[in-house]
Amino acid sequence: MAQTSWENVTDEMALEMFEMMLLARKIDERMWLLNRSGKIPFVVSCQGQEAAQVGAAFALDRAADYVAPYYRDIGVVLGFGMTAKELMLSAFAKAEDPNSGGRQMPGHFGQKKNRILTGSSPVTTQVPHAVGVALATKMDKKDIATFVTLGEGSSNQGDFHEGLNFAGVHNLPVITMVENNKYAISVPYDRQVASKTISERASSYGMPGITVDGNDPIAVYQAVKEARERAVNGEGPTLIEAVTYRFTAHSSDDDDRVYRKQEEVTEAKKKDAIVTFAETLKDKNIMDEAQEKEIYDKVNKLVNEATEYAEKAPYAAPEDTLKYVYEELDEGGE
Repeated sequence: MAQTSWENVTDEMALEMFEMMLLARKIDERMWLLNRSGKIPFVVSCQGQEAAQVGAAFALDRAADYVAPYYRDIGVVLGFGMTAKELMLSAFAKAEDPNSGGRQMPGHFGQKKNRILTGSSPVTTQVPHAVGVALATKMDKKDIATFVTLGEGSSNQGDFHEGLNFAGVHNLPVITMVENNKYAISVPYDRQVASKTISERASSYGMPGITVDGNDPIAVYQAVKEARERAVNGEGPTLIEAVTYRFTAHSSDDDDRVYRKQEEVTEAKKKDAIVTFAETLKDKNIMDEAQEKEIYDKVNKLVNEATEYAEKAPYAAPEDTLKYVYEELDEGGE
């Protein structure tokens, strides 16, 4: 792939990206430990995909744009304002969980104040939702983009076709980023998709398609930034494919040893963006060993505090089970 441009990327921004990538990784690693010790029920991992997620989030207007993340997107929701504490509250299914008050599985993100559209278990439903929001912003003549993510397995669902086709026909300000981590649960890419890339499908929907190195946060940042500029300038939607790799099993309930070799995972980890981006920052004299240690210490402290708070936080009251499910009537029955 072409050499990555660092245009419009300040040293401070690059350090913030690294810190957020690391925070996503450390939250995820802690959740796995909590799951294996029986303290939380389920984990669906972002490990290996943090660079794409954080790079994309930084390219958006995080005070105005809307995001429809998929279940691995810890890096995206952190970028849009969700905190480590809130993510841990969700993992522990506590009452303060901002996503659903402990009702949804972890990874079903949703937070109104940060314009994070709520997700659901059926994959790819977030695509037409994001397109709908993009239609609304266009009708309101607002300079706002909508950003939606999914895995490459989800790109084979009907919602993907319907969403992108509608976005193309109506020239909507929506950016679709496929995080191609090479596996749809247990099915490798070459058994899912006949085309060489996901991005080449874009031509069928009348929009540009680009494939980018998902292990390079700056490359993803530049691709999404350009797509956002197109969107708010009335030039329509863009499809971006960020090629990554999933380091963990599909979820804490999956055993990936039955469908891929450990040697493949080991080889992929040589491109781990947490390591390679840190090396790049040092090569560019943006970060030194002391700064790196300071960032690690800060992130570990945040994760420890978030875990301790969430573990001690109260669960929802049993009577809250039906809250927001049925309409509440006043005493007059109205």
